Amino acid sequence: MREYSVLIGGQAGDGVRQAGQMVARIFNRLGYYVFGYDDYPSLIRGGHNFSLVRAAEKRVLNHNPEVDVIIALNKETVEKHAWRLNNNSLVIFDGREQIGVEGSKVLAVPMSAEVRKRRYHPLTRNTYALGIMAGALQIPLEILKDVVRSMLRKHVEENLELAELGYEEGKNHAIRRVEKLDNDPRPVLTGNEAVALGAAKAGLRFYIGYPMTPASSLLHYLAAHEDELNVITVHPENEIGVAMMAIGAAYAGARTMVGTAGGGFALMVESLSLTGQNEIPVVFVVNQRPAPATGVPTYTAQSDLHFVLNAGHGEFPRVVVSPGDVDEAFYLAGKALNLAWKYQVPAIILSDKHLAESYMTATFDESRVKPEEPVLWKPNGEFKRYLDTETGVSPMAFPGTPGAIVKVTSYEHDEYGITTEEPEVITKMVEKRMRKVKYIVEELKREETVKVYGEGETAIVTWGSTKGAVVEAAEKLGLKVIQPLYLEPFPTWAMEKALKGVKKLIDVEVNYGGALARLLKTYGIHVDAKILRYDGRPWTPHELEEKLREVV
Repeated sequence: MREYSVLIGGQAGDGVRQAGQMVARIFNRLGYYVFGYDDYPSLIRGGHNFSLVRAAEKRVLNHNPEVDVIIALNKETVEKHAWRLNNNSLVIFDGREQIGVEGSKVLAVPMSAEVRKRRYHPLTRNTYALGIMAGALQIPLEILKDVVRSMLRKHVEENLELAELGYEEGKNHAIRRVEKLDNDPRPVLTGNEAVALGAAKAGLRFYIGYPMTPASSLLHYLAAHEDELNVITVHPENEIGVAMMAIGAAYAGARTMVGTAGGGFALMVESLSLTGQNEIPVVFVVNQRPAPATGVPTYTAQSDLHFVLNAGHGEFPRVVVSPGDVDEAFYLAGKALNLAWKYQVPAIILSDKHLAESYMTATFDESRVKPEEPVLWKPNGEFKRYLDTETGVSPMAFPGTPGAIVKVTSYEHDEYGITTEEPEVITKMVEKRMRKVKYIVEELKREETVKVYGEGETAIVTWGSTKGAVVEAAEKLGLKVIQPLYLEPFPTWAMEKALKGVKKLIDVEVNYGGALARLLKTYGIHVDAKILRYDGRPWTPHELEEKLREVV
């Protein structure tokens, strides 16, 4: 398989992330599938940042630790990443100093000095570097120029000029030719962007968020595209305000979603219970990062599974989905919003930093997601907001509906929404709410709730973004992969089918305790081995393959 990997590194404020996205789009225009991973500390300026872009003939969902090109905006990047270089690789270094890297060609080009001499913006040196890369890889200059024009809004002419200058430099040091594939460019999206688009296709009308990495980009993306997506975005004063405002918006009839990370969700938990009591549909996006407390806010983890499954006081139905790539993020975001409104329950999209902020080629079919109608009240008698029905789902009306007094409450209540402490009524309403689970399960039995890749007597079970590295490693070793997409209600019927013939089950996650393995145990499914990581970094296929060989 033809594939290429490029790393660009520097300090926070050097434009590393945007440069990485430009690299991804260059390869996208050449017909390759791409995956981009960003690594950065929680600093406004300084610290070491890098973006790692992988491009391949077939779909890839993880970065490759080995690279063909390093674009080093400072010397630290070379020092930290020289170990990644392949044979016949290239280092593009900003400076005059000659740096020795064994087995690789080093181009020391004083890019910053050239930019200062021309009195251009300092960030234009990144386009200079990309020009050198394009020349060295014999990528047509017009493709780079097209990316510059489409992605940059300022200093476009200066960037185009420096792209040409760099290209001429790179041509003189060509290391290989990147062949153009016979594929049209495809959308390149982050997990958060895919969640936003999937929810919008399912009728999202109101997004509320307080900035918290790695959920902040959801707020930024939806705010930037309010008009195209017809979604109102609001940034309240804190996460409690976010959740309470969402309940108010949904009460008024707007399909509403909120986004946060574990610490923010902790503040929303009381409001989550309120949605359970008053049966108001709200979608919560929880993007995991290392914890407890502030933890490591700009890195990844899968440690909030049981928190999300058990969050809130009391018993009430909920839906929890966990996508593993941008396609699943699109589909499951739409499904979560529709399920929330059809069954009047809270729904949680459990993602993580690795999926939320990494960008990759999307292949989803937009037409598969559309709004599904909730059960609405038809004016023919008294309106009972909590009418006890066969399915547990009561017809809804919204404030301003003629003939309907729309009452909701945090107290236990009767069918009208009037507070009660009578044991018979309490029993009736608890059973009414919990009855919904049966019908949610019946609907999910018609959906793909567990994905299976490959076959064999040895299988790996995993969830969320870890699926990318697992599937790729498993293909090389001839192993089966089982990935649950729904974590509540848990699809026992689909897991039972997926596990047929499996004699050895290996759990792979990004947490310390094996959260999925613990969940499986409650359903009588036991794993034989665990491969766990909890350093804030995602698994890569190469690392995982070594660990799997030891276990298998």
